[in-house]
Amino acid sequence: MFLPVELFIHFLWLIGGFVLLYYGAEWLVKGASEIALRLGISPLVVGLTVVAFGTSMPELLVCLKANSPEVIAVPAAWFGFQIDAGVTSPDMALGNIVGSNIFNIALILGVAAVIRPVIVHVQLIRRELPILVGSSIVFLLMMSDKHLARWEGIVLASGILIYIFANVRLSRKAKYAVQFEEFEHEEIEQAKKGGSRVIFDVLLILLGIIALVFGADWLVVHGEQIALIFGVPDVIISLTLFALGTSLPELATAVVAALKRQGDIITGNAIGSCIFNILAVLGVTAAVKPVCGKAIAWVDLGVMMGLTIIIVPLMWSSMKLNRKEGVGLVCVALAYSVLVVLIQR
Repeated sequence: MFLPVELFIHFLWLIGGFVLLYYGAEWLVKGASEIALRLGISPLVVGLTVVAFGTSMPELLVCLKANSPEVIAVPAAWFGFQIDAGVTSPDMALGNIVGSNIFNIALILGVAAVIRPVIVHVQLIRRELPILVGSSIVFLLMMSDKHLARWEGIVLASGILIYIFANVRLSRKAKYAVQFEEFEHEEIEQAKKGGSRVIFDVLLILLGIIALVFGADWLVVHGEQIALIFGVPDVIISLTLFALGTSLPELATAVVAALKRQGDIITGNAIGSCIFNILAVLGVTAAVKPVCGKAIAWVDLGVMMGLTIIIVPLMWSSMKLNRKEGVGLVCVALAYSVLVVLIQR
């Protein structure tokens, strides 16, 4: 009798979670990007590191909340906030990452290319794409038993630390700092301002993290309730709704960057986020608590790996993604979403 009202309330909380995830990542990226610009790091490296990390924060928090909810609930209690720890759902954590990587490649890059052909930097072809392919293969091998042990998580998390350190060091050594023409003049001038601007950027980062924490909590808790009401398995919700929802920061960044002709930010954000999802998000999640997902189908892992491999020749062929290729990628994302819903697990 009261089911429609209860369902409506859960949807409102779910929408609120998406809003907090979006704006939290937006504030985090804005503050961190300006600090990175002040350090003289190139747009591509900003996209591969700062922006990719910022837009991957929703995935990290959702995965931690799904696999080890006490990690979110206990620190919140220190500040006087009571967050329901909820029920552990490892499949939701794994499904969120697999689905997010599929959407990052197919939907994010596809939409950006439809808006405007995306130019691909040679560094992405020579270094970042091989790293993404390699880390994806390692992840598949680790998932052969549908289980990520704590030591495997530590290995993955160590990989992201090495990746960030090497990327920033090589960028500064190669003097990529001259490649700031992709940023607006006003953005560069703001990044050069003094201490007061640094304080503002730090506050933006902190505010973004707080918004992401609560957004992730609302998304997981009320998403699970909606799934329970409709009898939908957690894995389907995580592979579609959660994966798309936590990819909204990447999508928004890609659309804005495409309109501003910032191709390096688009490709760096999408590919960098995929690398962060596997190495940092899954690594940290499994390092905190082993992940055991039995409901993730090999078709999901296969689609993720297939897109990771296919994007290499697409980018390499003409050093850009044109509109036709963008339409094709978007169609793949839509087809996969329909397939996940239709297939009974």
